[in-house]
Amino acid sequence: MLQDISPYIFDNHFYPEKRPDNNSRLIVFRGRIPEKEVLVKESDEGNIELPCLGDLKEIDPDKAIYLFALGDESFFLIPEENEIQQNGSDLRFSKMTELRRAGLEPRYYIFALYTAFHLNEWYESSNFCGRCGAPTINDTSERARVCPECGHKIYPRINPAVIIGVVDKDTNRILLTKYRTGFSQNALVAGFTEIGETLEETVKREVMEEVGLNVTNIRYYKSQPWGIALDILAGFYCDVDGNRQIQMDESELKYAKWVSAEDIILQNPDYSLTNEMMRLFKEKGYEGTC
Repeated sequence: MLQDISPYIFDNHFYPEKRPDNNSRLIVFRGRIPEKEVLVKESDEGNIELPCLGDLKEIDPDKAIYLFALGDESFFLIPEENEIQQNGSDLRFSKMTELRRAGLEPRYYIFALYTAFHLNEWYESSNFCGRCGAPTINDTSERARVCPECGHKIYPRINPAVIIGVVDKDTNRILLTKYRTGFSQNALVAGFTEIGETLEETVKREVMEEVGLNVTNIRYYKSQPWGIALDILAGFYCDVDGNRQIQMDESELKYAKWVSAEDIILQNPDYSLTNEMMRLFKEKGYEGTC
């Protein structure tokens, strides 16, 4: 999955006093979703590199926001209001959606971009207090925005969501879907957790809403941070209970079908928890989900 970046270690401790040096990686976004772009360096085909401080002219290090470290490299966010002057012609802005489809290496840089994207969206959406409307400032001791007028603190938001592998034990099949809009490859039933729900209750509700099926024997598999959608994903397998006839929600999906293990077509690139769950079923069938 995307976060499988060994031997690199992800360190998300917050160091507000840290400033970039010439070897630090700078992440520069521009635009708005879904046209969000990020500044990258041209590299060998199939590879990606992120700019360093020396690649950009007139960047004030004091305006850079420390994000996290991966291995020995530190990553900083350059707010969009900074005027970017490129020192060299090997820099270009690329759409985040295109970078995902390209399957570029090294993977830890793609993970860094997804995670930075998540934090950047939070910084951009928390410039004003949601209680009194006053401009906020960065907290000096933790990753938070603070309202100097009423004291309200705003922390980075993480949206909980579930990925659901609905399986039929009797026929050794799994239910695959395709979204009506957006991502076009095979997927699993998925959805956001609503207020007051457990994750298991989300599984039951989403399966019923999207494909009209009851499920039982819900079992947790694995989780994944998915910064491009501001999510934390929790993967579950479950068994269909009773009627196998799919009643697809056509407003959400354009495809929903029971598929045998050998007929599963996996996603490319293989970043997602969804893909890993499909691959596990493809390789081991129902027994792999237990």
